Amino acid sequence: MTDIEQQIEGIVDTILEDYLLGRDIDGLEQLKHPDKDVIIDMLDKLRRIIFPGYFKEKTYRIYNAKHNLSMLIEDVMFNLNQQIALVLQESGREYSRSEQICLEFFRAIPKVRALVQTDLQAAYDGDPAAAGKEEIIFSYPGLFAITVYRLAHELYRLGVPMIPRMMTEHAHSVTGIDIHPGATVGEYFFIDHGTGIVIGETTVIGDRVKLYQGVTLGALSTRGGQSLRGKRRHPTIEDNVTIYAGASILGGNTVIGNNCVIGSNAFITSSVAPGTTVSIKNQELQFKSHPLETRES
Repeated sequence: MTDIEQQIEGIVDTILEDYLLGRDIDGLEQLKHPDKDVIIDMLDKLRRIIFPGYFKEKTYRIYNAKHNLSMLIEDVMFNLNQQIALVLQESGREYSRSEQICLEFFRAIPKVRALVQTDLQAAYDGDPAAAGKEEIIFSYPGLFAITVYRLAHELYRLGVPMIPRMMTEHAHSVTGIDIHPGATVGEYFFIDHGTGIVIGETTVIGDRVKLYQGVTLGALSTRGGQSLRGKRRHPTIEDNVTIYAGASILGGNTVIGNNCVIGSNAFITSSVAPGTTVSIKNQELQFKSHPLETRES
């Protein structure tokens, strides 16, 4: 054995000993936890179910739609059942319920598709730069993040731990849009541009709400940590509200009323009456002229 091989063996032994300290990060039982790669693969297949003509296998034929859908559902059902059983067992709950949860989830797919259709329509109606709905489906990060949220929300509603959050955090990593699966979001939801948006767990959003990039719908304070679990921490946004870039709306008692417009960079911690426009008075801009530099010829 060479010197470098001996040193590597010593490092391996040291790290293995470190694994024996019994901390949260030391668990070695990989088969007890959900598989992130499997969940991402399921999301890809679920997106094909939501948009059957857009994200299909190259070998699919339109006359095979029923057969192909059956195969997709069987594939996702098998893996989802396994993953749900793992997280239910890990949380000390009855893991045999996983199959029934899967069935209820798939029964909700038509409802999810109906909501996604309204989100697609909202994106098209709200963005004059959109050349068509196909462009939105293929390229808009907001629609992708909302679609993943709507799927994850159904699992969250069915009491599935961990997996819904893994789904929305995957969308977050891809798009920069962080929607907690526990949030409640109405119809015709449009996220324009999207990067940096945060929507907290107990947020309630009505119908026909439009958010621009950098919006935070968050908690007023999280210093209470786990003692705040299950309590209302995030705002309510009623119908027909537009919130422009960089605005922060915080607190579980904060309600933004119907037909409000919240301007860019507003910081709001109390309720706003319906029909109100909130804006920040223009800051003074200073312009200083500089003498032009002469260049030697």
